[in-house]
Amino acid sequence: MSAGVYLHIPFCKSRCSYCDFATDVYRDSGAVDRYVSAICEEMYGSTDRTVVADTIYFGGGTPSVLTPKQVERILEAVNYQFDIDRNAEITMEMNPVTVTHETLRDYRSLGVNRASFGVQTFDDADLKRLARGHTADDARQTFRLLREAGFENVSFDLIIGLPRQTLADWEKNLEEALSMQPEHLSLYLLEIHQRTPLAEQIRSERQPMPDEELAAEMYELMLDKTSAGGFAQYEISNFSRPGFESRHNTKYWRLDPVYGFGVSAHSFDGYQRYSNERDTAAYVKRIDEFGGAEVMRERIDSASEYVFLGLRMTDGIELADYADRFGDDLGTKHSSDIDRLETEGLIDLSNGRVRLTKKGMLFSNEVFEVFV
Repeated sequence: MSAGVYLHIPFCKSRCSYCDFATDVYRDSGAVDRYVSAICEEMYGSTDRTVVADTIYFGGGTPSVLTPKQVERILEAVNYQFDIDRNAEITMEMNPVTVTHETLRDYRSLGVNRASFGVQTFDDADLKRLARGHTADDARQTFRLLREAGFENVSFDLIIGLPRQTLADWEKNLEEALSMQPEHLSLYLLEIHQRTPLAEQIRSERQPMPDEELAAEMYELMLDKTSAGGFAQYEISNFSRPGFESRHNTKYWRLDPVYGFGVSAHSFDGYQRYSNERDTAAYVKRIDEFGGAEVMRERIDSASEYVFLGLRMTDGIELADYADRFGDDLGTKHSSDIDRLETEGLIDLSNGRVRLTKKGMLFSNEVFEVFV
């Protein structure tokens, strides 16, 4: 089985108010150079060079703060460690105002063939409240630059249920995104993480708590609009035109191997999950001293993870595949819970598969708790 490679680039021009990822504010090119050397050293220090990689994903943070030369160095290290499939999907997360026509052209020439583009909203007031550091016009210009540079696989990220966002606001966002005709949309319900500026703003009542019922209406509107616009939902938050599903992210939902490098990066080899140091400076120091930065390793209950990750996908779980993998019958193991969830209209059990219903997509955490 082919594997994915995840590369975490933590640097951002500024920190968004809702972000809970392992990030650092970009201060100088020297710090980025030292980090690039460390992530390459981590890969060169690995031992198994027999794995075929058919997806590579630069995540962050804001990977588009890297120079093309830095991207080239990292891809050379990936190529040293892995046998890269000639048709590999190579994704880079990008933010507006961090790219130019020249850098995008150079990324494309290095083999980056998919852009995951952090728009979040086309409303300038919301962008300012989120501390995004760009405007809606910046986002529109960046999309034009991506097309001019030859990117034919572009994904937008948008957030549902922002503080003060109305249903009409969300509809306007969706309509603009659809009118631009990207190949993929990632549409996420806002999550409020503790210890983020947004959580503090809500706690101190400087921002209102998002309305969950309104967010549910927004989600249903999203399903209708994306379907009418030619997008198929293939996961709770992800929609694509035919053939443009994210091959890399699908690996996580299908429990395929993904090897992560960089600060806070997580890996799964098919049996164990392990992760790196979360602090950037400590990560670089560990690589310098030990050649690795792993801080956690555990064997997972893969049967449980297979179920709740697989249920995120709209095609759900094939019961026969579950039985082949784990030597158990899911319907028998969770018979009473499955009956209850089916009665409540949260799942559909038919044709040898179990899937979330439209209602189940809205209340997915209640379903997932049954299988954890």
